[in-house]
Amino acid sequence: MNKSFHALTLAAALLGTPCCVPLRKDALPSSDPPLPAKYPLGDGAKSSALIGWKEYFKDPNLTSLISTALQNNQELNILMQEIAVSKAEVLGRKGAIFPFVRLGGGAGLDKVGKYTREGAVEENLEIKPERRFPDPLTNFGFSADFDWEVDIWRKLRNERDAAVKRYLATQEGRNFMVTNLVSEIAQTYYELLALDSQMAILKPMIEVQQSALNAVKLQKDAAKVTELAVKRFEAEVLKNQSHLFEVQQQITVAENKLNYLAGRYPEPIKRSAAGFEHRMLTGIHAGLPAELLRNRPDVRQAELELAASGLDVKAAAARFYPALNISAALGLQSFTLSSAFNTPASLIYGAAANLAGPLINRSAIQAAYQGASAKQVAAIYSYQQTVLKAYVEVVNQLSQIKNLNQSYEKKSEQVKALSDSISIAAQLFNNARADYTEVLFTQRDALEAKMDLVELKQQQLGAFVKAYKALGGGYNRGA
Repeated sequence: MNKSFHALTLAAALLGTPCCVPLRKDALPSSDPPLPAKYPLGDGAKSSALIGWKEYFKDPNLTSLISTALQNNQELNILMQEIAVSKAEVLGRKGAIFPFVRLGGGAGLDKVGKYTREGAVEENLEIKPERRFPDPLTNFGFSADFDWEVDIWRKLRNERDAAVKRYLATQEGRNFMVTNLVSEIAQTYYELLALDSQMAILKPMIEVQQSALNAVKLQKDAAKVTELAVKRFEAEVLKNQSHLFEVQQQITVAENKLNYLAGRYPEPIKRSAAGFEHRMLTGIHAGLPAELLRNRPDVRQAELELAASGLDVKAAAARFYPALNISAALGLQSFTLSSAFNTPASLIYGAAANLAGPLINRSAIQAAYQGASAKQVAAIYSYQQTVLKAYVEVVNQLSQIKNLNQSYEKKSEQVKALSDSISIAAQLFNNARADYTEVLFTQRDALEAKMDLVELKQQQLGAFVKAYKALGGGYNRGA
């Protein structure tokens, strides 16, 4: 009877198992985006992404800031804990593949009444004294239980491999965060140097304008100019004095941002803005577009997420097939503790195998499979988008570097011409050969040109930093 029942159960399970897994109707889009062979402005040289950030940023104050941030930045430390969670998930998936073995022991006590069926049967049976049930009845047992889902369709192994891929993807996410952190610190640091340079330009310019104001006052006393000229020069001095405080506030904000990124409370940032207008980073080399696939952490992260989603589909498909579970138990059991270890008399064991597959309600499995399939397609598009974004970022920054270099050259020539014109305008004004407005406008134009030149230098350095980041530089090399 027992054997017939198990046979019927097994047959029902096998008959209820679908003969094939439902296949997706639409073909998957290609996961290999057709990258161009080279960049429009690339030189084909070895990619600068392979240069470590300590080598690329040679300023010791900047490299010290980056080192501090990589140790103390709170956002980065939070991400490291998320990576630890992902690692634990991998260990859990690995453990599911192997059998579960549990060890345990127990003791119990059971007292039956004499005027019950069990008590009457025991009372009337002729049992040898050494085998008579104790009253009350005790029970002692020690056992090892074995439970194993045999991974015949690779469901568990695919789930494990998907977890490994996602763990590796979180590592690449950490690398991408590092590139962003290094880039943000470098750009803010150069912004701070630019603000220092603007302060260095404003202060002497205010002194020049104050001298011009004093000269105009003397000429007004001599009735050579009117009060209007005095007020115009005075307004210009006050405007630039006010601008000093604006720049000082921007310096405070930039310093605090760097301290925040470094994971510490506000303190002065060590730096030197001397020669800022002549500062230049190592020349950028783009390499080949195909190198983005291995140099950009976000591209590798998207690739790993794509691989994990494909494994999720396989694991979901395996749920349509019957699952084989094997269980067994081995132990010792006796109603007295002294006889519990008498083997083989106290030995107990058992084993069972169960093969079962979905029969009636397959909608949940079908839904999981369709969801995993849709996520796989989304992962393909996400990977393509990430590669496209990486390529566009590199092209934009290469173009930015080229145009800013040319713009900086022209702006430098403008600054030189206007700087020379300041003294010329002052001499002409003192000799009554130029109007005061010419002196005023010349000083104003020269100041604006010098400030613009500093901003251009900041943008130029920022473009090099962004290009270095776009190529995949700034993580795990030179750290």
